Amino acid sequence: MKNYKWPLMSNNILPNDKKVLVNFINRSNKFTNGPKVKEFEKKWSKWLGVKYSTFVNSGASANLISISILKELNHKKKEIILPAFTWSSDVVAVINAGFKPIFIDINFENLALNENLVKKKINKNTLAIFLTHAMGFTGLSNKFLKLIKNKNIYLIEDVCESHGAKLGNKKAGTFGEISNFSFYYGHHMTTIEGGMISTNSKEIDRLAKMKRGHGLLRDSQDKSFIAKIIKRNKYLNNDFIFNTEGFNLRNTELAAVLGIEQLKRLNKNIKIRNQNHKLYLKLLRDDIFFKAFSLKGSSNYGLHLILKEPNSSNFKKVLMVLDKNSVEYRLGSLGNQLRQPYLKKYKNDRYIRSLKNTEHMHFFSVYFGNNQFLSKQKIIKLCKDLNSLVI
Repeated sequence: MKNYKWPLMSNNILPNDKKVLVNFINRSNKFTNGPKVKEFEKKWSKWLGVKYSTFVNSGASANLISISILKELNHKKKEIILPAFTWSSDVVAVINAGFKPIFIDINFENLALNENLVKKKINKNTLAIFLTHAMGFTGLSNKFLKLIKNKNIYLIEDVCESHGAKLGNKKAGTFGEISNFSFYYGHHMTTIEGGMISTNSKEIDRLAKMKRGHGLLRDSQDKSFIAKIIKRNKYLNNDFIFNTEGFNLRNTELAAVLGIEQLKRLNKNIKIRNQNHKLYLKLLRDDIFFKAFSLKGSSNYGLHLILKEPNSSNFKKVLMVLDKNSVEYRLGSLGNQLRQPYLKKYKNDRYIRSLKNTEHMHFFSVYFGNNQFLSKQKIIKLCKDLNSLVI
């Protein structure tokens, strides 16, 4: 594996994190889901501004549980609207639950669902909108919230890449019925592997906690609810009542301990990432690259390079500059999921091409790493080289 001078992801685990983990291991005898997980969930909920949170083993698991909850709460509607520019686990969660994904194009400004196109696709069979806050941008707007108000449609927020992004004074992840986060290695904060499901609904929280742990009633952490279900099931062992379809997607005490430490410096990390992003956009040429992002309330995840005009020859020149500077990058960012093999039964070439902004991102964009350790000198040097391109 190549060692890049500018890696896509950098180690966010500091020496003090390791010290805290070692101390915990030395003094504790419980390492599976326990009191530290509950403590992390409460502290995360307070930071985010919601009532309840459920710590799981990945952002993908958070997606899986969230859509499984929708399936349990709904018995009629079958369609879920989501962007084609998203991560595979969002789409897979929808398909595995038996729902029909309705793919929509995005805006360039925030890389999120286009409100006007969403409006055209909403019908009596629409159960939910599964919105991705991509790459640190706020995917919501007041216009979007007004559009779905009073339509009896669930809003699920994928905030895996946008911890701390805001619309007004509220954080992304507080607008929908359910929101999902990832604490993977290279994100704003990390538990190495991990994710969170957040909500203001007690019913959804009960279901999330049960589904995380095999569907067990005892994991609902709701004493009155537990007593009611036990009363209905007199011939079952109270500790082993499987009250809902569930999985084993629990995380560990160790990951929670790390999450508690990482949360202490999350706001500082976000501030530095945003400063890096603003410097990068300030220095970059605007005649070649798209720069008109909606930065208000953003919490940058990665630095984007998007050609203004589709040109394969010019794009190759851009990649050569990145390679010369030893920058690790991801082609197409999230890309157009409809071009992936796992969605072959949904493929329709004409429809794929109609997703013009998603297609442009797929073929003429890259993103590369941004984090609190990135030096301003590297940003300045790269922008100078990119700006010197003859295009």
